[in-house]
Amino acid sequence: MTYPIWDLWDGTGRLRELRSLRQSQYLDSDRLRQLQLERLRAIVSYAHRNCRFYRERWAKVPRLDRLDDLRQIPIVEKADVGAHVDDLISSEFKSESLVAAKTGGSTGVALRVYFDEPTQKARNAAAMRTDGWAGWRPGSMIAGLWGTPPVPVTLKEKIRNTFHDRLIFLDTMRLDEASMTQFAATMRRLEPEMLFGHAHSLFIFAQFLQQRGIPVPRVDGIISTSMMLIDSERKVIESVFGSPVTNRYGCEEVGLIGSECEVHRGMHLNSEHVFVEFIREDGEPAQPGEEGRIVVTDLMNRGMPLIRYAVGDMGVPSARRCECGRGLPLMERLTGRTADFLKRRDGSRVAGISLVEKTLTAIPGLGQLQIVQEKLDEFVLNLVPSPEYTEHAGRELEGVLRTEFGEDVRIHLNKVERLTQERNAKYRFSICKV
Repeated sequence: MTYPIWDLWDGTGRLRELRSLRQSQYLDSDRLRQLQLERLRAIVSYAHRNCRFYRERWAKVPRLDRLDDLRQIPIVEKADVGAHVDDLISSEFKSESLVAAKTGGSTGVALRVYFDEPTQKARNAAAMRTDGWAGWRPGSMIAGLWGTPPVPVTLKEKIRNTFHDRLIFLDTMRLDEASMTQFAATMRRLEPEMLFGHAHSLFIFAQFLQQRGIPVPRVDGIISTSMMLIDSERKVIESVFGSPVTNRYGCEEVGLIGSECEVHRGMHLNSEHVFVEFIREDGEPAQPGEEGRIVVTDLMNRGMPLIRYAVGDMGVPSARRCECGRGLPLMERLTGRTADFLKRRDGSRVAGISLVEKTLTAIPGLGQLQIVQEKLDEFVLNLVPSPEYTEHAGRELEGVLRTEFGEDVRIHLNKVERLTQERNAKYRFSICKV
């Protein structure tokens, strides 16, 4: 077992944090909420003391007698982070001493963010905990589908990849017939226990194997992350690889936010590390079953505290207790990015991802679909046809759009071989330019 040895050599302490998280996940909801309140008080006080941004925004240190009191603090938007990076970094750190990350900017806002090394350790441990929910065990070989995957360069990195991480990668920036055929052969030879990657990239790979009749070994678990996983694609992935998909959700700014467990009914929130709110359009908290925009407070990061940060996504909170017995609260589902909601003329919105999922399920012949709203009355539909496609399917698809947005909307139907990737190798099913 290399994990304890490497953890000691590397000095990260990830396994110690992982052991703590494996215990705390079974605390009852009251104890978890008390832990969150203690950490909220600490990070809010710290941020006011050490970050110019919060000192200038808040008249005084907010008093938090209960979790709901956090609502007195203004929400931090992506534009705030982009304009005030230096003022958000704690005066106890220099940016060069922090771990830097950059968001992809696929919603139009690319951000530089920073976090301290203890936070990196905590985030790694949280990911390892949810990896375990998916079937991962220390030492398991992982097949990853990722854009511009990391290539080990130094001797330490090469040793780590060979004996510790045990990763093999398919670069999703080059998902072509040759690369996917070769990667399938590599999987058959090395028999990785886990499969990990962007949701849609996993689907493309699974669909390719299915259509070509290429056999692959069964994996113990599949982790889908980094973008929306829609049910129709989940079914294909699970069918081809013979294993359930664990859907995971997070972002560069705050790390892991939520993940499915073995039950696969909703996502457990990473409550020890983040406090998650769901806020309706009227500013009030969303009730269980109601959709709201996701606002997150990072409870761990002293390097660049993010308090009540709107991540740009929408989700639905839950009041259910999961059958797995964990006390971590649930999010029923992620409903999409704020930027991916399509707009009607009356001002109401339509969840683009739901519209894509509905049409893919209901209309035969649609392999993949991307809806781009150029104007209130103009749409571009990028469609990857499946073998059953007919012109009737195209007309039916256009009819769904007219029902939702008006009979006189202009629709441009483009049949394409594949959907276009973003610069970060992700895909977007719905894009609103209005």
